[in-house]
Amino acid sequence: MNSPDIQVISPDQFDRDTAQTPGSERYAAISPSLGIFSALWGGLFEVRPGAKTGIHHHGEQETIAYVLSGVCEIRWGERGQFSARAKAGDFIRVPPYLLHMEINASQTEPFRWVVVRSTATPIVVNLPEDTWP
Repeated sequence: MNSPDIQVISPDQFDRDTAQTPGSERYAAISPSLGIFSALWGGLFEVRPGAKTGIHHHGEQETIAYVLSGVCEIRWGERGQFSARAKAGDFIRVPPYLLHMEINASQTEPFRWVVVRSTATPIVVNLPEDTWP
């Protein structure tokens, strides 16, 4: 017997019509758009081989991500002056309003993250490409 309190969301149910940043794809799994009402948003994030995202931030949202596969360089700061690498098995925390971008240096493997955000719907503020030198 299934409990009405537990919901299982399979990949074929993910919502691909969610806030996006150029160079990446986000897939909502826990979202009001799927009829799932939670204080948090959850989904998958992928950057294909050799791609990078646009510079963006997530407004008031705090983001926690777990790297499922691949390696990612993350740049952040007012001018993109800071960087770190995250690989499969790592967790990442992105504070609210922090300008950042993700870069996939691999020419053969995408990187994929499980993402949880601190509000029910995603906030994505994309900035112009020339924001950083």
